[in-house]
Amino acid sequence: MTEGVRIHATAEIADAAMVGKGTTIWQYCIVMADAVIGADCKLAHNVFVEAGVRIGDGVTIKDNVALYDGVEIEDRVFIGPNAVFTNVRNPRAFIPRGHEFERTSIGEGATIGANATIVCGVSIGAYAMVGAGAVVTRDVADFALVFGTPARWAGWVGRSGKVLDESFICPETGERYALLSTDCLRLIEDDGKNGT
Repeated sequence: MTEGVRIHATAEIADAAMVGKGTTIWQYCIVMADAVIGADCKLAHNVFVEAGVRIGDGVTIKDNVALYDGVEIEDRVFIGPNAVFTNVRNPRAFIPRGHEFERTSIGEGATIGANATIVCGVSIGAYAMVGAGAVVTRDVADFALVFGTPARWAGWVGRSGKVLDESFICPETGERYALLSTDCLRLIEDDGKNGT
């Protein structure tokens, strides 16, 4: 195990799991062999990480989240409590479907709200924000705000998570964004406050 990792006594971490420096894993978490967790992550109570899951650096995963094979999470993602990830679209207890697992990717800096459901095979873009309780059934663009069942586009957010108005200037950071098409927003100016 990497130095500087804090693991609660009730957590079960497989010897072959990779856990990055500075990561904290709390009560009753299970991390299976061949799972990869980056540096400076926080896994709250009762998080399950299956073999094959890849988690970047600086990720926060709140209580009662299960991540299955095929889930890939980039750096600085926030996943709220009780968020649900699936790995097969049409599960049946009596039909083996392990060969049908679909890849699900969560882009850098994205936020997934509490009790949201992420259907397998979708991509959530960088800095996107998924509202609490949303059911995501299709890809979400970078910087998009989505909520509802099924999740629908409801606006744009900046890297800070603040909703952008028609000026596309973040009210918190002053960053400027440009709408390149109806479903493509890009950062065009950074005032340097975020250090990226």
